[in-house]
Amino acid sequence: MKHQESYWTDRYIKGETGWDVGYIATPLKEYIDQLKDKTLKILIPGAGNSYEAEYLFKNGFTNVDVIDIASPPLQTLRKRVPHFPENQLHLGDFFKLQGQYDLILEQTFFCAISPSRRTEYVDKMYSLLKTGGKLVGVLFDFPLTESGPPYGGSE
Repeated sequence: MKHQESYWTDRYIKGETGWDVGYIATPLKEYIDQLKDKTLKILIPGAGNSYEAEYLFKNGFTNVDVIDIASPPLQTLRKRVPHFPENQLHLGDFFKLQGQYDLILEQTFFCAISPSRRTEYVDKMYSLLKTGGKLVGVLFDFPLTESGPPYGGSE
């Protein structure tokens, strides 16, 4: 984990975050806008600057957890949304996270995971979702590669 932590921390410090559009992605915003139940337990893995968490919080969703392996984006979220609950910000390894969620929202997290861990990703998502829960995300669609991240993937 330490290697991954330093890799991603370095990317944020250097501003090498080409995947970060600077606001909530339109497909996720539109999905969130149709949600009626503000009590849903939501996870945003590999949260990055987590515009999704900010949008959810500002729209009355109070049960939103974010996890990232790097601290700079979590610090950025704290600055943008100072009242976001501290106990819902998690610095750590997604694969070690425990809990059960109604909804997992992801913005290009899958493509950042080495293809060798994709099966583990699927298993972990399954274990984190409550029965009837949903995984919703913005995923890259380009040929799988061994050099990355991003590593690509397809439908």
